[in-house]
Amino acid sequence: MTLDQIAVGEEVKITRVGGEGELRCRLLDMGLIPKTVVKVQKVAPMGDPIEIHLRGYELTIRKEDAGKIEVQRRK
Repeated sequence: MTLDQIAVGEEVKITRVGGEGELRCRLLDMGLIPKTVVKVQKVAPMGDPIEIHLRGYELTIRKEDAGKIEVQRRK
């Protein structure tokens, strides 16, 4: 499952960050690294962008980029 498929208010753990080149590096630089717990805070009315909470701050990313981040539900 990917981050763009997660419901508002749900917490998940990142398992893998996809993408290639600069996009992947940018996602990793923003703190989206494996084993990080993220919570979906808001989704814009048209579904894009998505606001997430991780590592004590809020981050807004495009739905397309969120689709490259694989996650698993927390147990």
